[in-house]
This record gives sequence, C-alpha cells and structure tokens, in this order.
Amino acid sequence: MGVDLKTEYLGLQLRNPLVAGASPLTASLANLKALDDAGIGAIVLPSLFEEQIVHEESQVGGLGDIGAESYGEALGYFPPMDNYNTGTDHYLELVRSASESLSTPVIASLNGTTDRGWVRYAKCLEEAGATALELNIYLLATDAAVTGAEIEERCLNVVRAVRAEISLPLAVKIGPFFSSIANMARRFEEAGANGLVVFNRFLQPDIDLESLTVVPGLELSHSFESRLPMRWLAILRDQVKCSLAATTGIYSVEDVIKQILCGADAVMLASLLLRHGPDAVAGLQRRLSAWLEENEYRGVRQMRGSMSLAKVPDPSAYERANYVKNLVAYSGPHI
Repeated sequence: MGVDLKTEYLGLQLRNPLVAGASPLTASLANLKALDDAGIGAIVLPSLFEEQIVHEESQVGGLGDIGAESYGEALGYFPPMDNYNTGTDHYLELVRSASESLSTPVIASLNGTTDRGWVRYAKCLEEAGATALELNIYLLATDAAVTGAEIEERCLNVVRAVRAEISLPLAVKIGPFFSSIANMARRFEEAGANGLVVFNRFLQPDIDLESLTVVPGLELSHSFESRLPMRWLAILRDQVKCSLAATTGIYSVEDVIKQILCGADAVMLASLLLRHGPDAVAGLQRRLSAWLEENEYRGVRQMRGSMSLAKVPDPSAYERANYVKNLVAYSGPHI
C-alpha cells in the first residue's frame, strides 16, 4: 500500500500538497491543462490587479489618488495600463474555462491595497466558478507620517472588505515585514482569512545606468530563500487555526519536505515551473512518495507540523539562538 499524499488546504481536499503558484505560466488554459495532467494539487491563477479593474471601469481619472499616500513611488513606476492590462473579461473567461476543464481546484487571485469599490470584483470571480480566492496585498509604506498600526489596519480592512463579498475560501498572501508577524497572522484569521500564504516575494525595481531610469527588476527566486517561510511556518503552525501555504524558493523535494515538516498544508511552486515547466510536478511527487516510504510515514498529514516550534526539542533553534550560533561559528578563508 502506497503512502497518502492527500492534504487539506482552505478546506479543500487536494490530491497532493503541490500547488502551482500565481505566475505567467498559469495565465493560459493550455498550461493549466498540462499542470492538471501532471498531477498538480491545485492551481493559483495570475493576479488581477486593483489598477486593472479600476482602469477598466473607466476610473482612470481617479487612479492617481488610489493608495497614493501608501506607495507613492508606484505612481511613477507602474507602466501605462494598456501595457499590462489583460482585461477583466479575459480573466473571468479564464476562470470559467479552467473551472470547467480541470479536475484540480482553481484559485483566482486579486492583488490590491485599498478597501474601495474594486473588491466587488471578488464576487464576479466566485460566480465565474473559482474554487477559492487568494488575496495578494502589496502595500508599500513610503510615507513617514503613516504609522505601522495604520498600515496594519489598512491591510486588515482589505481582507474584511473582500471577505464580505464572497463565501469562497479566502487565502491571504502576506509579506514578511510586519513588526509582529505572529500577531498579524492571527488578526488576518480573525478578519476572515481561511489561510495564509507565507510569504509574498516583493519584486524590487532596478536602475538603468545608461538611461538613469527606474526599471522593473524581475529575478526568479533561489532555493535559499525558502528558509524564511520555513522558519515562520514553524512559528505560526501552532498559533493559528487557518491553513498555511509556503511559497518562495521551493525547487527540490527537500524544500517541499522541510516546509511540510514545519507546518505547511500546501507548498506553492512558481519559479521552478517557470524554469522547467509542468513536467517538474511528476518528479516531485515521485520523490516525495519515496521519502515518505523510506522514513515510514503513512502520508503527508502524519508528517505535517512535526517540526514546528512547539514540537521540536530545542525551540530556540528557530529563534535568536540560530542567529547567534551562525555568526559565532562562522569560519572562512579570511577568518
């Protein structure tokens, strides 16, 4: 009898914990079908941005005021809407087609920073057939007059506003920069989140030295970046009741296993799939099954969270002690 790879995420039963995260790869129905055939556990569609929805509703005149006090440089950084607007109708059709065609859950994605009228679009996604919704909050605080408490409340208000619109399971993709991540995780849950995706990987701009302009600086993640979500999943696992998903820097089966041991219900793949395509999914499944068998686990549920902060013999290894030991013990050619 083989091991059981099934897991539960956002109240959904997934055939395995591998989830295709939001990325350009999940923007076409052909790729979605290939991922489904490869055995992916669930799929998150690319984000539909607040700016796109507002633009399509012919509110461009007021776009410059939306969230201006919270991420001022975005006003000059975002390209013209026509350069990246795929259209809300197109997005709804992708949700409909994917929901009708695929055997795996289809999770729509919204990306925004305010609790204004655009959140009504969440209901359209529900009506189009989305199985769940992932809310990606990218709020960059650049105004020194705005306090951390105000930023936190704005994020919570976005979650509350979206929650009020839908009955779908709701995941919130959060960033790692809150002063108290554990407290915010609990508050997001209280605001209506059924799950948290840890962490949003904020893409940083670059400077073109030839033109002296600020330009997009997209670089795919690297495996070492998976340590940040791994650590915080271990810390959060026993402090919140909602689902937890890991994302960023997950490439190998070892990366997947570590996230689940720390407490992930699902593990999201994006850069791996962009580099190697849907075929990478089957290999990860085989290696995950083999590891579970070799280590005498009955399935994913048994191993999940077994190395969380509350369960490891030395919890300090996830806390300050790790930092101190690394710096004190470091050696190199010039030390």
